[in-house]
Amino acid sequence: MKISKQAQRQTRRLFRSCLADGLLDHDRVRRVLGILSHAKPRGWLQVLARLHRLVKLDMDRHAARVESATPLDGDLRAAMVGQIRQRYGRGIEPSFQENPALIGGLRVQVGSDLFDGSVKTKLERLASTF
Repeated sequence: MKISKQAQRQTRRLFRSCLADGLLDHDRVRRVLGILSHAKPRGWLQVLARLHRLVKLDMDRHAARVESATPLDGDLRAAMVGQIRQRYGRGIEPSFQENPALIGGLRVQVGSDLFDGSVKTKLERLASTF
């Protein structure tokens, strides 16, 4: 969908108004969406679609997914959370999942960054060299 430059500027302005101390405030997003849907300014559907995209990208940027073959104990989980927050700042919400297909090691994804130290990936790389 083509969006006008004015709508792009308005969307960026609305998105920045939803930030509190550099983090997305969901209550502010709800208020902005309510005002936008009630006022219905010119190109409001385009603004709404672009705002949805910006909010989704920001939420993905602040979410971390840690996968391991076996459940991690409490100390290791706390250490992982500390290292992730040290590297990416506050506001990161890690989630821990078990994936037996990894065989061993960890796979950590934060936004578009992927750190894959799993045995499965190493075996696949080794198999691709032959």
